[in-house]
Amino acid sequence: MTVSLSSQPAAGLEPGLFKRAFRAYPAGVVVVTADAGAGPVGFTATSLTSLSLEPPLLSFGIATRSSSWPHLRRATSAVVNFLGAEQEDLARRFATSGIDRFARPTGWRRLAQGDPVLDGVTGWLRVEIEQLVPAGDHRIVIGRVVDAWQDEDRRPLLFHDGAYHSL
Repeated sequence: MTVSLSSQPAAGLEPGLFKRAFRAYPAGVVVVTADAGAGPVGFTATSLTSLSLEPPLLSFGIATRSSSWPHLRRATSAVVNFLGAEQEDLARRFATSGIDRFARPTGWRRLAQGDPVLDGVTGWLRVEIEQLVPAGDHRIVIGRVVDAWQDEDRRPLLFHDGAYHSL
């Protein structure tokens, strides 16, 4: 069964109320990186979701006004970099517009397939992009996980009520 919902705002819903509701909801912090052939791009995200075990699928959202969107739209793969509790500076760097996010002090390298991956992260998932779904002023990216690495002895970086936290 397929259900289609309007991506138009509900009549009478004040945007500030919507934002406040999600500020109260803690989320893990990742940096999504990709390279569609014009150099690496990346952005901080808290919208990562596990979708399916068989096949292994995940999703994340990206704003269509983001500087990374035109590149990600053309990419065939991406890397979801999980940030550790001590990596708030990295989360802030990849959330900042108008800078070279991959310049020093950012440490990074390329995986064998050419995808950029950040140094020092708690883990990463390499995905092949399967679908881009329009959703209001964002796109939902659905990716099939094809490779993974994890450092199990680290605490995750979380975002809650407009600030970064750890467990």
